Amino acid sequence: MVFISTHLPGFLQTEGLSATVGTTALALIGLFNIAGSYYAGLWGGKYPKPILLSAIYASRAVAISLFLFLPISAATVYVFSALMGLLWLSTVPLTNGAVASIFGVANMSMLGGLVFVFHRVGAFLGGWLGGLAFDALGSYDMAWKVSIALGVIAALINLPIKGRSIEHITAGAAGR
Repeated sequence: MVFISTHLPGFLQTEGLSATVGTTALALIGLFNIAGSYYAGLWGGKYPKPILLSAIYASRAVAISLFLFLPISAATVYVFSALMGLLWLSTVPLTNGAVASIFGVANMSMLGGLVFVFHRVGAFLGGWLGGLAFDALGSYDMAWKVSIALGVIAALINLPIKGRSIEHITAGAAGR
């Protein structure tokens, strides 16, 4: 996601679009992020969080794939930006909720901190490697492909997660 926020305006300029389209795209991501985060948190109280996380990660991969498949224009950029905004931080309430339901809230600050640190490492790598790929290859194609692959991998990793607490799982195993 940081690859997109860092490199989307530059990518759009390589595609012949103006800097205004790039800044509007980033503004749309921020605007739609509000609704995405809100509704993800709301739905996380009603539906299994790992399933919702898988759906979000898969939707990111599909949105990026469609964006690259369709002709790049201001209209497709704006639709893509709105979709990415909806999916941007919508993982945060679901991830925090899943961590809390599995591990409990007693150590939530430490576990939330670990999740945050690993996300920041991924964010750094996304921004840095995206630029490195562009400098080495002269295009963002590889970075976009890696983004799609990571979305698919994240979707698959979240599918088998069970939202049961560790205490519930260990109590069941001890009774056998």
